Amino acid sequence: MSMTMAEKILARHSNRKEVRPGDLVSVSVDWAVDLDMGYSSAGGLNKPLKLFDPERVVVVADHLVPAPSVDVANGLNAMRTYVKEMGIKWLFDLGSQGISHQIVAENGFALPGQILTCGDSHTVASGAFNCAARGMGSEMLYIMAKGQTWFICSPTVRFVLKGRLHPRIQPRDVLHHIADEYGDFANTNIEFVGEGAHTIPIPGRQTISTMCAEVSAEFALWEADDVLLSYLNGRAKAPFEPAFADPDANFQAVHEIDLSLIEPKVALPGAVPGNIKPARELGDVRLTQCFIGSCANGRVEDFEIAAEILAGRRVHPDVRLIITPSSQAQLLEASRRGYVTTLLEAGAVVTSSTCGACFGGHMGVLGDEDVCLTASTRNYQGRMGSPRAQIYLGSPATVAASAIKGSIADPRDV
Repeated sequence: MSMTMAEKILARHSNRKEVRPGDLVSVSVDWAVDLDMGYSSAGGLNKPLKLFDPERVVVVADHLVPAPSVDVANGLNAMRTYVKEMGIKWLFDLGSQGISHQIVAENGFALPGQILTCGDSHTVASGAFNCAARGMGSEMLYIMAKGQTWFICSPTVRFVLKGRLHPRIQPRDVLHHIADEYGDFANTNIEFVGEGAHTIPIPGRQTISTMCAEVSAEFALWEADDVLLSYLNGRAKAPFEPAFADPDANFQAVHEIDLSLIEPKVALPGAVPGNIKPARELGDVRLTQCFIGSCANGRVEDFEIAAEILAGRRVHPDVRLIITPSSQAQLLEASRRGYVTTLLEAGAVVTSSTCGACFGGHMGVLGDEDVCLTASTRNYQGRMGSPRAQIYLGSPATVAASAIKGSIADPRDV
């Protein structure tokens, strides 16, 4: 009955002794996370009239705050009314808002050994906390009502990390390396373990797990360690039990990555898997916009590296640099540390906390002729606005260095 991390979590939540790849598993859910975009005034409120547990439902205003249109404003008001009527305990509204995946992280909802669901496809981000987390789309209506869902258990690929990242090489570059070397992981779970994994702080793990959605992974789980337990101390909203893979668990593949050999890499427009080049080889790509934000890279650590690179310098006159924090708590801490001042002095724009430009909703939508280097999540055609725009993906360090140069740059060269 040897199992991987994901298999153990699914087994626990289905009262089964064993779960294997290919099994269809009905599970209980620990947390259901609901988003502002599901409260459209145009389509009418389509929400359950009864919840499985109002204390296990978390509602977050994350994609469209502050409201950019009348329709959105009406939808947000409907959200607030629904929360009150249903007795939902956890609401993160304007003023405490942020991207849902960051909100559940910093408020202790994403917990080891548990199952967390949300409508958004980047819910896999909570795998950084040894939490089996998946984006469930419209299935969330049933989950909110019943507290149950189902998964087909996928095989697992294990990544054993060793070594340590060099300065200005970031966790984002690790995921781009994986996408370059191994392609996509459709219908596959991923595990991250090894001594090198312990050197990556929690925000970096969040980045890597988030971006595992871009290589089509189902779950992207990190092994619980002292770094994670320290982060959760005093933060966890419920008791938890980490899930560790058995020593003789069956993996589809095991790959070893030496973090000391990673270099800055950029995803070219259109897709991530198999569409990567070293930043140093893309110096002829002229940019009009640079963006740091989203659930992948909108945290204090991302402000820090951008401020370090931009300190005493100016954003290139042909480039717009937009920086959007992933939550109000991240913005507040970045402000306290002086990073926001440094970025503003360099010519960047720092916005309120939201998904913002990442999904082409507001605060940085791309026009027809724009070429953008972004530390957000996706680069398919039309993602951030015009379908004629070009979107490249890079780490916050790469984005900051490129904003200075006006073209894609290796951050080690600045």
